[in-house]
Amino acid sequence: MTLAQPPSPPPSPPSPPAPSPPPVSAAPHPAPAPRPLPVRVTRPLRVRSVPGRIRLLSAVSVLALAVLFGTLFTAAQSVREGLDVIGHDAGPQVVATADLYFALSDMDAQVANVLLIGGEHRLGKGRARALEVYERRRGDAGRAVLQASALAGDDPSERRTVQAVLDGLGRYERLAARALLLDEQSGHPAGPPPKSVLEVYRQATDLMRLELLPMAYNLTLESGTVVRRAHAERSLSVRTGQVLTAAAGAAAAGCLIWLQVFLARRFRRVFNPALLVATAIAGLYALTGVTVLGHEARVLGTAKRDGFDAILTLARARAVGSSMHGDQSRWLLDPERADTYEQTYLEKAQSVLYTPSDNLAAYQRAVAEKAGDGRTAFLGLVGQAAARTTLSGSAPAVADVLRQYKEFQQADRRMRELRPRGAVEQRMTRLETEFEQYDAALVKLAGLYRASFDREIGDGEERVRELWFLLPVAVASTAVLVLGGVRPRLTEYR
Repeated sequence: MTLAQPPSPPPSPPSPPAPSPPPVSAAPHPAPAPRPLPVRVTRPLRVRSVPGRIRLLSAVSVLALAVLFGTLFTAAQSVREGLDVIGHDAGPQVVATADLYFALSDMDAQVANVLLIGGEHRLGKGRARALEVYERRRGDAGRAVLQASALAGDDPSERRTVQAVLDGLGRYERLAARALLLDEQSGHPAGPPPKSVLEVYRQATDLMRLELLPMAYNLTLESGTVVRRAHAERSLSVRTGQVLTAAAGAAAAGCLIWLQVFLARRFRRVFNPALLVATAIAGLYALTGVTVLGHEARVLGTAKRDGFDAILTLARARAVGSSMHGDQSRWLLDPERADTYEQTYLEKAQSVLYTPSDNLAAYQRAVAEKAGDGRTAFLGLVGQAAARTTLSGSAPAVADVLRQYKEFQQADRRMRELRPRGAVEQRMTRLETEFEQYDAALVKLAGLYRASFDREIGDGEERVRELWFLLPVAVASTAVLVLGGVRPRLTEYR
């Protein structure tokens, strides 16, 4: 029996031909990987190594030298500023404000002289000369006010005082001009003027004595604080700089010696010439700096105490003397106020040269007994100025001031003993001459102190200039020498 065969599956459709792979091109060579940059490893300074110790000692030495020269630079700068303030800036301006007091008081004295001369224009040195001096003092007062304004700076209190002086001076000049005009129209003989003239002059002199002169005096005192403050600050700075310079100099020399000893022991050398020279320069400059700063501190003290203070005191004495001279004219000019003017004259005289007295006659007798012997153990402005210094050559000038002051007081005593007409002639002739001689003696004494003051300031500035000039040379030379001393030793380790 034949088995039936299963039907064969239908033939599958032919599969599409497989796509041919794309032609293979030659692969490029791969780029070489970048090489890593070499890493520089900074090694810490090995202080325990010989080069590390040399570098450390050199750095400490250079730092000590920098402190030394920095301290000297700062101290020298303080000295320069202090000398400039006392000698060229605030000092002379303060003296100029004292001259303001003199100019104002002499203005009023000259107005009184003109009114006292009256129609006798040739009495004494004449009305024309008194008016000429008045105009000159007006110019002096104007310049002094300008200097006081410059010194006041931005200080509101001082600027208000300066402005008040300017306003008051303008009012005084108007009143004085009116009194002089009325006096010229009256043509009265020498002596007290008419009542109308006297009333106007009273307003002018009261304005001067009670307002302007006190303001001028206060302005001088306020301006003087600038010099005193500058002197105190600069003196302290110089003394501190002197101590710091000595300490820094010792430290710098010690560091250089330490470096020198280390190199000598390590490298079996007796000494390093460059470091020896650097050590010598540092020590010498430190010693010079300490010496110069000590000298400059003494210069600042001498210039302030024996120069500036003495000059300012004599300037005040001269201003008070001019006001006293004006009181003599006012005593004759206004009989109703004669007692007041005599008392104010006595108070001013005792401020110039003091001796205990109850009245003017007793004072003048005491001056006649004591002032002629040349002694300076008096209180008061002249005695203060004479006691401030032992300036060579000042003793004869002080004795001359005292002698001329005694003659001035004796001439005043004789004037007060005369009758009105004779007193006016005495005031305009002999008393005028005695006052001018006393004033000239004061100016001569002040000139001696001024010359000494200028010499001290000039000497101080010259020494500072020398120290200042050598400072860069010392800095550069020590730096080069230290570098030149250690560099050969460091190269041995490379």
